[in-house]
Parts: sequence; C-alpha cells; structure tokens
Amino acid sequence: MSLRTGIGTVRRRMLSQFLSRRVTLGNAGPIVSFSFDDFPRTAFTVAAPILQGFGARGTYYVTPGLMDTVNNLGEQYCLRDLQDLVEQGHELASHTHSHLSCREVPFHSFREDARRGRQAIFDQVGIADSGNFAYPYGDVTLRAKQALGLEMLSCRGTTPGINGPEVDLNLLHANSLYGDMAQLAAVERLIVENETRKGWLVFYTHDVCSRPSRFGCTPVLFEAAVSFAAQGKAKIVTVADALAKLEVQAKLEPANGVSGSAGDFSSDFQNQVHPDCQR
Repeated sequence: MSLRTGIGTVRRRMLSQFLSRRVTLGNAGPIVSFSFDDFPRTAFTVAAPILQGFGARGTYYVTPGLMDTVNNLGEQYCLRDLQDLVEQGHELASHTHSHLSCREVPFHSFREDARRGRQAIFDQVGIADSGNFAYPYGDVTLRAKQALGLEMLSCRGTTPGINGPEVDLNLLHANSLYGDMAQLAAVERLIVENETRKGWLVFYTHDVCSRPSRFGCTPVLFEAAVSFAAQGKAKIVTVADALAKLEVQAKLEPANGVSGSAGDFSSDFQNQVHPDCQR
C-alpha cells in the first residue's frame, strides 16, 4: 500500500466515524438508488428513459454553473432538461453552484457556493431542490460534514459501500457506475450483497453514452445494472424517496430560505412552460 493510499484510507475512516447523523434503516431495505452528478445531458436524455422503462426514477445532483456548457463529460444540461426531469418525477438535488472542492477552497467559500447552488436551482425552475446534496469530487472535510449536515437532508460522498443497518445522513456511501459491460459482474455482486444485508445501495455516474468519459458509463451497462436491480428483491427509489421511507424530515436551518422535504419536491412543478434549450 502506498503512503497516499494509506492516508486516504485513514481520512475516509475519520470522516465515517465522526460528526455523523445516524438513522436506522430498519425494515426499509433492500433499496437501490441511481444518481447522476453535475449533470451531463445524456444522464437525462439517455439514462432517464431507461429508468422509467423499469418504473423507476433517478436522483440528479445539479451544478447550476455548468448549465449550457460543454466539458470533458460532454454537453451539460439545459433549462428544459431540468424542467422535464422534475415533471417526469425524478429528484432534483444539489451539487454546489461551481463544482468546488471543499478541500481546495476556504470553507466559507465552499458553504456559500453550496447555498448559491441551491438558490440557483430555485431561480431556474421555481421550486426548491430536495434538500439532498453530493460533494463534488467526493471531497469532504470534517468541518464541511458538520456544517452542511445542519442545512441538508442528506449529504452523499463517493466512498463505496452499502448504507445500513445504520445510515449516516451526513455522509452517505455511494458506488461508482463507470465503464462498460466488463464492470457488470462487480455491479451485480454489489446488488446481491445489498439484498442479503437488506441495505441501501447508492450508485452514481455522470455521462451515459456509447463512448463515455472515464467518469461515465455506456447505456448498455446502465440498462443492465437497472434491469438486474429491478429483477431482484430491492426496490429502486430516489434518495428523497428513501429518506421518506426513513421518515427523515426537512432540516430546520434552510440555506437562504430554500428548503426541501424528502419525497415532496416536484408537486409545485406542474403546467410550466418549457422554453427551448439554449445551446
């Protein structure tokens, strides 16, 4: 084991053990959630129909500062994508405004960017996000974990694992869904293990296309993963719906007046006019 790997392991253990906000999963499991970070347009235009084909919905951790841009993950979402995904029953969660790492900027800058991101989502679609948050790059500090835990229903990292029997709402475990069909066997093992443990398994990815970035996956892999989960014992739910099962309530300290409650984030978004994407 390299020194860098060892330090990373110690850091992850510290982050998992301290400043936790734990709830018991109880009989809610097994459940599986599929989530998307940033998000590239293909996460919606390609992955959402796949989920919907199995009667499921996804959680989209949105970075408003990336809207209408193009980067190494491809074309990012446009306003109509955001509106459509909510209208179709997917979850709208937050991921900061500018995709900042809390380990690379002063904490006050990171917290303000997280709050700015939530406000921008409200400004863009006229409803609050779900109150669930994902750390860009999976970077977390103890100070951020403590402070954002006071503002968010949940915060998700990128440390792999299964949530349960106790769930740390301040740092949910999540597992990458990257690559092509060569990764399917590992994905299936995780799903089966989650069923055995009656836990909560969260997947995350970015772009979903035939030639994905190293942070995305192919449609074939994504559909195979969703299909395998759907055919098993677990129920596929959004992060918000999972928290609703655990009866997690809205936080008492919303950022800038923007707050959300688990399982109730899209009811106000009806009969909205959809402007065309601005590319």
